[in-house]
Amino acid sequence: MSSEFFLEAPIKQGHEGTFVHQAKYTRDILKKFDMGDSKPMTTAMSTNTALDADEDGEAVDRKNFEG
Repeated sequence: MSSEFFLEAPIKQGHEGTFVHQAKYTRDILKKFDMGDSKPMTTAMSTNTALDADEDGEAVDRKNFEG
């Protein structure tokens, strides 16, 4: 598996796909906001939460990453 960096985040490409690891970026953000001692969690939200489409929301291009 080859490994390179983009915007200080390690990018690893293998047979299974391309992976972006953001652990260092996350640690830096937590330190910046004095949250370095926060308790880690495996997921940011409940895995049982059902997400519904926002029928009244504005349509977005899922391929546009500019926000």
